[in-house]
Amino acid sequence: MNKEKRIEILTRLRDNNPQPTTELMFSSPFELLISVLLSAQATDVSVNKATRPLYAVANTPQSILALGVDGVKTYIKTIGLFNTKAENVIKTCRMLVELHNSEVPEDRAALEALPGVGRKTANVVLNTAFGWPTIAVDTHIFRVCNRTKFAPGKNVDEVEQKLLRVVPAEFKVDCHHWFILHGRYTCIARKPRCGSCIIEDLCEFGEKVYPEE
Repeated sequence: MNKEKRIEILTRLRDNNPQPTTELMFSSPFELLISVLLSAQATDVSVNKATRPLYAVANTPQSILALGVDGVKTYIKTIGLFNTKAENVIKTCRMLVELHNSEVPEDRAALEALPGVGRKTANVVLNTAFGWPTIAVDTHIFRVCNRTKFAPGKNVDEVEQKLLRVVPAEFKVDCHHWFILHGRYTCIARKPRCGSCIIEDLCEFGEKVYPEE
């Protein structure tokens, strides 16, 4: 895929959704961090359903620490891997209190040092909470970038590094939101909705799927 085609794809996605953001519900960098930590192998809908009542009673490191592991579990037990996630949430809150004055650090290394926080989670927090031009590659972005040939790669790290190279600066802050939403609602895994895709004519996927007439 050439530069001109990539720019046209990004321009169309931007025109269709000028101010994209995560579908996770949050009102602070801390809430975003916890929600992204909980979202591994879970849907945003399921995370929002669990965090809405959780954040109503505890939405700071100190208040969640006060709940303890078992207290956190009562709110997130509908989310996959909730036992491990509850322990990571408590450990993360303890580190935020002890090492970062209860604030979410605007620093990649410090974020990735938190239990349960990997590169993708750090990228989401740096991008969505702090406006960094980072690109978090999840399964949706990995699929879209490989299927369209926008930025193919063998793994998420390869796709991320290619995106960082080929996406112009003006699109970097928002592009991962566009690709996530495109993968979630249009370029879906089993049967992509090519007939309703706004970048269908630019996509280089060789097995496009159209509804039967």
